[in-house]
Amino acid sequence: MTAVFTAAGLTLAVYMSGIFALALVRKDNSIVDIAYGGAFIAAVTAAAIVSGSGHPRQYLAAVLVILWGSRLILHLLARSRGRGEDFRYRKWREEWGSAFYIRSFFQIYILQGAVVLVVASPVIQVMARPGGDLGFLDLVGASVWLLGFTFEAMGDFQLLRFKRKKENRGKIITTGLWRYTRHPNYFGECTLWWGIWLIALNSPGAFWTVISPVTINFLLLKVSGIPMLEKKYEGDAAFEEYRKRTSALIPWFPGD
Repeated sequence: MTAVFTAAGLTLAVYMSGIFALALVRKDNSIVDIAYGGAFIAAVTAAAIVSGSGHPRQYLAAVLVILWGSRLILHLLARSRGRGEDFRYRKWREEWGSAFYIRSFFQIYILQGAVVLVVASPVIQVMARPGGDLGFLDLVGASVWLLGFTFEAMGDFQLLRFKRKKENRGKIITTGLWRYTRHPNYFGECTLWWGIWLIALNSPGAFWTVISPVTINFLLLKVSGIPMLEKKYEGDAAFEEYRKRTSALIPWFPGD
């Protein structure tokens, strides 16, 4: 088991270092967002190679992560086209001054690699100890994953389509899934990792990997997700009205 997690960790260190080098050449730290999904694919692939047992649960978990990661990469590539460096990274570039490069490497790239290792822990656990035959819990977990994946994909698609229309420039999307939650894509991501954790529970001693969905929920609710994004819209009358009547994360009927 140690060898599998070590392989995933070392792969992430190499992968994130490579993305950092590419960002230096491009002068754009935003590519770390696009590389996020690929980091999971790299870590899970390394874990699968080291494990090498070929259990059906390993295939199931790996396929779910690869599907999610691949879609996320394609979506972020489409969203970032022609936009330049994201406002968050531009702000840090200005604030960090001469320490920008060293802080970028550790606070953006290496930190993200560490987060990926934590979040991917249920899948890596399955690679190390796949457990018995596929059963009911796998079906439940895959169904929860599918619900989350659908919400994330549909939410992202609706937002991308909304922003591409010139008449919507400067406006806030309040239609489709966005009518029921201010962040359907975040709800989807939180949900799908709970699904993967349920699958991992078939692996002996896997309960501890609950740290994965808990971490994602915490980051999106309290750190880099909702707080950072909504801070950008503070004081906007239309957004404040939208926030009053719409659930932050869990979909629910809008209020008056």
